[in-house]
Amino acid sequence: MKNIVLILALFVAVGFLFFGVQKFGPTNPIFSVIAEKSGISLFEPVIRMLTGVAEIVTAILILVPRTRLLGALAGLGVLAGAIGFHLSPWLGISVPGMGHSLFFMALGLTVLTATLFVLLKKQGYGLISGSDNS
Repeated sequence: MKNIVLILALFVAVGFLFFGVQKFGPTNPIFSVIAEKSGISLFEPVIRMLTGVAEIVTAILILVPRTRLLGALAGLGVLAGAIGFHLSPWLGISVPGMGHSLFFMALGLTVLTATLFVLLKKQGYGLISGSDNS
C-alpha cells in the first residue's frame, strides 16, 4: 500500500507542478478570459501567478512525506477553485480555443487528489506529521 500511495503522490505532485509552472508564461488564455468576462483585471496576471505559486507549493507539500496530507488538502482547495471557475459564467466548462479538456483534467486530478487524501488518512497521516506507522 505504501508504494501505491507513493506513486499516486508523485503523479498528483507532477500534475500540480505541470499546471503551476504554466502560470508563469507571458499570458494565460484562461485567466485572460476570466479577467475579460468578469471585468476584474486583477485575474491577469496577479491571481494567475498566485494560483501558480499555490499549485507549486501544493506539489512540494505532496512530495514531502511529513506534509503530504496537508498538500493533498491544499490541492483539493486549489482544485475546488478551478472547478468553481469552470462552472461559472466567467470561464465555463468549454474554454474558448481549448474545449472541455481542462475541465476534465481538473476533475481527474481532483479524484486522484481525493483518493490520495483518503489513503493517507487511512494510513494514519496527520496534516504535518507524516505517518504514525513509519
